[in-house]
Amino acid sequence: MGLSITEIMVILIVVLLLFGSKRIPELAKALGRASHEFKKAKDGIMNETQEMMDAAEKNAEAEDKLKEKKEADRNVKQG
Repeated sequence: MGLSITEIMVILIVVLLLFGSKRIPELAKALGRASHEFKKAKDGIMNETQEMMDAAEKNAEAEDKLKEKKEADRNVKQG
């Protein structure tokens, strides 16, 4: 479902007519900045999510070890 060459040309002509040849570089620059900021924000969220997942895994491991230790202590007292 990609765009054909004809459709791309029509879109480019419409953009040229709407904004003029002098504004297109400004628009492209603004679009590039917006894309960069979006990617930076996305990467930040991904990193933060990964850090939270790592912390949750460490917490779960610590809880498992604590439960195992309590069970071992209980078994020693009973046995």
